[in-house]
Amino acid sequence: MSKKLISFLFILLALGNFQAQDKAEKALEIFSEKYPQEKIHLVFNKNSFVAGENLWFKSFVFNGYELSAISTSLFVELYDSNKTQISKKILPLINGKGNGNLTLPDNLKEGIYYVRAYTTWMTNFSEDFQTLRPIVVYNPSSPQKLVINDNSQWTAAAFPESGTFIDGIATKFAVRLQSKGITPSEWSGYVVDMEKPEVKITSFKGFDQNVGAFSLTPTTGKKYQLIVTDSKGNKQTVNLPPVADSGIHLQVTSTNEAIKFSLQSKNIAPGTVYKVIAMINNQLVFKVKSGKILEQTYTIPANQLINGILQLTVFDDKENVLAHRLCFVQPDLLNIKKPTLQSLSLDPSPRASNSFTIAQNAENDGYTVLVLDGNSESSEDENSLLSTLWLTGDIRSKIYRPSQYFTPNRNSEAFDALLLTETWKRFDWKTLLSGTYPIISSQPQPYISYKGKVSIQGKPAANTAMNLLFSMPDKGTKLYQVKTDANGFFTLRGLIFEDSIKFSYQLNDPKIPKEQVQVIFQPDYSFVSLKGNLPGSHYTLVQRTNNDQPTDQVKRYVTTKNNQSSINEKATLIEEVKLQAVKKDKTKELNEKLSGPLFQSANETIFDFVNDNTNTAQGSMNILQWLQGRVAGLTLEMDMGNYVPKLRGSTVNIYLDEMKIDPSQVSTVSTADIAMVKVMKDYFLGGSGGGGGAIAIYTRRGGISGSANNADLPSKLKQITLNGFDKEVPFVSPIYGNDNFNSISQDVRTTLYWNSSLKTDPKEPAKIQFFNNDDAKSYKVIIMGFDDRDYAPVYYNEAVK
Repeated sequence: MSKKLISFLFILLALGNFQAQDKAEKALEIFSEKYPQEKIHLVFNKNSFVAGENLWFKSFVFNGYELSAISTSLFVELYDSNKTQISKKILPLINGKGNGNLTLPDNLKEGIYYVRAYTTWMTNFSEDFQTLRPIVVYNPSSPQKLVINDNSQWTAAAFPESGTFIDGIATKFAVRLQSKGITPSEWSGYVVDMEKPEVKITSFKGFDQNVGAFSLTPTTGKKYQLIVTDSKGNKQTVNLPPVADSGIHLQVTSTNEAIKFSLQSKNIAPGTVYKVIAMINNQLVFKVKSGKILEQTYTIPANQLINGILQLTVFDDKENVLAHRLCFVQPDLLNIKKPTLQSLSLDPSPRASNSFTIAQNAENDGYTVLVLDGNSESSEDENSLLSTLWLTGDIRSKIYRPSQYFTPNRNSEAFDALLLTETWKRFDWKTLLSGTYPIISSQPQPYISYKGKVSIQGKPAANTAMNLLFSMPDKGTKLYQVKTDANGFFTLRGLIFEDSIKFSYQLNDPKIPKEQVQVIFQPDYSFVSLKGNLPGSHYTLVQRTNNDQPTDQVKRYVTTKNNQSSINEKATLIEEVKLQAVKKDKTKELNEKLSGPLFQSANETIFDFVNDNTNTAQGSMNILQWLQGRVAGLTLEMDMGNYVPKLRGSTVNIYLDEMKIDPSQVSTVSTADIAMVKVMKDYFLGGSGGGGGAIAIYTRRGGISGSANNADLPSKLKQITLNGFDKEVPFVSPIYGNDNFNSISQDVRTTLYWNSSLKTDPKEPAKIQFFNNDDAKSYKVIIMGFDDRDYAPVYYNEAVK
């Protein structure tokens, strides 16, 4: 359950006259606790591409309305319009965030392609909630070209509020447009009585290209029609639902102060008991059950809630769903942390240096920063981080430019009408009340995990110890021991490495010849085939003629692509010179020297006692006591006179020079002899079974202990290569002011700066520097992240000059 929702859940339940749980509440509680829902947002370095370019992306994986801690690996795939897979990647997720790139082959035909992203946990649920983003790829050499499909047919549908249309009750309707291409930007409609089609009862204009709204009080026996027309004269007629002579109607109003709702009825016996429950992110936040529910208006205080979609459902005394409604909490008061830009130094001169800083913020550990030529489009223009978090991550129907509902000039009335046309898609009440829940067939493994099987002369090596050895420059040969189970199997969990790594292996029993031993490794993860259909797009392909010329945008892309190899080569040379001139961070260098690949964690805190001149640990009798209070979540408990460390309430293992020791042995290690301590709060290979955290102590004695004596040993043993995460290609921009880049005759880059993981210092502002292209006069700056303390997105998307 969301940490923030817990804090006000009981307040709202009390306001809602909470009683004992009924079947619906029990089913919702089970679903919320056991089946959390992940959703993914992808932001690209630009909005469209040409064949042969690299596509860089940043991923944010959410569990409801906060960053997800469920998954640590992300699967990303590229498909063409025929659903043929072109490439695939597996990437690490650190605190719910990841980044990478996809290389678009030079021979890709011009067309619409699709980037798919999902986690192992997401494959247990509807494929509809996986991310499937269309991208435009141009190729002037292709026989066909893309054109916008603005002449396709559109359809209209009418949705009465709460799904009911009852005699004598004023009812709000939302009208939703859909199309395979682009829906009309200007359209309107009116309602008539079918017996008097020449008389307009009410009329309206569309809010945007998705939705419009009107209100109507119906009369039993009459039949109503909706006529919708666009600016080109296209027309569609829609029959409104039949008018019911009895029933329950739910009316909802959402403001910044409160969500107010009331039930209106016709021909309903007084005293009938009804129940209304409200939920956010599948979690119950309000409930009322009463025989007098039809007699009053109820208020849910919005300041006790978080931004998000609120679902209200009305049940009868047999828990049948009578009415439902979606609305958004505080639509005009979005909780967004907007970074502050400072020290702007912008020069529109060709190839000039530009810079700005982002004010320091102790609550943010980093940002994704994108700077575009001001005339360029961004992938955020269509579907932004905000619209994924608060809308499209849970509502999977086609919405034209969903980002518009979260911009400063948003139309909240249009957004409310849009939600009136939707139902909650994460589950359906009928299925939930029947006791049917998702079947969990795939559990997420920590980072990269492998299963292995050891055989001796073809027979499983049961309960056998095996040594894994690997050698690293300047580190000697590291040894890690695993033990098989009764069937000869073992697991390696929580590996964090890129590309590949080579292991040598031998059984711990020297009497068994290595020729008789066979070890088979198999990844404990898998890509999952795409079963559903690809979504439509706003484009269609037409035959290219001999006179067709590429657009200015495509010409810019081609020029940039042709320049990029030269830019990469020259920038790499400059970076190599920098690295030779600048000394490595001493703590980082110490960590690389002392700890082997098995003892690497994505979430580790390092205490350097070699280079830290203010080392206070030497005055402590026990290093564990010194660590307490310096590591968040670390506590100590006494057990038979020894300190036992715990993280998040769970006992963690202690390693001395990467060899596991008992807590009682820590007191025998003098703090004066300690070179470094690492507290790892995440999975790592060196832990037992992958581990969920550890304290690793490294001594000054012997430099690197835990190494095999014979450095040549691995070369004499059998070897196996394990594949890790896919490595990201670095994003490189020209650095003007350096003669190496004078050979670039034309600079027409649209992406001037891209940093998917800009690290920040809580005490210092973060500085961004980039160089202009040849013609940019303004810039589009996009900064994004997530504030874990306040559970709020960090977002900046503005044009600057």
